[in-house]
Amino acid sequence: VQLQASGGGLVQAGGSLRLSCAATGLNFSINTMRWYRQAPGKQREMVAIITSGGSTNYVDSVKGRFTVSRDNVRRTMYLQMNSLKPEDTAVYYCNTELRSRNFWGQGTLVTVSS
Repeated sequence: VQLQASGGGLVQAGGSLRLSCAATGLNFSINTMRWYRQAPGKQREMVAIITSGGSTNYVDSVKGRFTVSRDNVRRTMYLQMNSLKPEDTAVYYCNTELRSRNFWGQGTLVTVSS
């Protein structure tokens, strides 16, 4: 299983970014997928989750601003991030679980300037 995250960058507060996570080596359409982030000096936290059926959930701090989606044909998960805040600055990782093993993408850095 390989997960390739991309789309991070530097953006001003209030701006938007769209992250992508391309997956190979698994039956993508049946896997629950997750976005995590890790800010400097903080523990990694789950930001968003999307099930195989398309159900979603978010950490409270991003509700109403972030939207997770998936394209099973392209085997890709997305995270649309709007109204970004400096506290959203972190490395963002995509994640999935297969046969009780966790798989992580390499991370993509999002920096939000004030």
